[in-house]
Amino acid sequence: MDLETRLSAAMAAAQGGDAAAYRVLLRDCVPVIAAAARGQGVRGDAVDDVVQDALLTVHRARATYDPARPFLPWLRAIAQRRAIDLVRRTGRRPQEVHDPLAYEAESDGGPLPGEAIERRQREARLARAVAALPEGQRQAVEQLSLRERSLAEAAAATGRSKGALKVNLHRALKSLRAALAPDREDGHV
Repeated sequence: MDLETRLSAAMAAAQGGDAAAYRVLLRDCVPVIAAAARGQGVRGDAVDDVVQDALLTVHRARATYDPARPFLPWLRAIAQRRAIDLVRRTGRRPQEVHDPLAYEAESDGGPLPGEAIERRQREARLARAVAALPEGQRQAVEQLSLRERSLAEAAAATGRSKGALKVNLHRALKSLRAALAPDREDGHV
């Protein structure tokens, strides 16, 4: 008697209340389920988890099995679905990785060596460029950009009109771009 015929007969007997036939059926289903799980990429101890889940599903769904239809495709479909469920569940969990090289290669997120020196140098170049601006432009940059004051506040502090501050700021930014252009080409600004 081939496996399909034997399992179909055992399932039909189990549906009729034959407990011994049901135990034989579950025992004989294990290698079929394990093979289906491995076919879905499940490895190691996880195959046993798929087997248990699939056997529980067979138990719960045994009343829905139609004895007029082949048993093995029904069983393999259950096993494949349980295997896919397991792969999805384990794929979503964060996995702990033990890789000493990866730990050593991981950056600490802090500043790189020399980064603070470069930042101070950029700030000094910017301060010199701002100091070299004509008085009106320098005041516009200091009041509007560096101190982040509103136009009204800057106008009150400098005694200049809002329009004059806008024009001075526009000219100052153009001058600063030109003065710091070599630094931008080097990627410093």
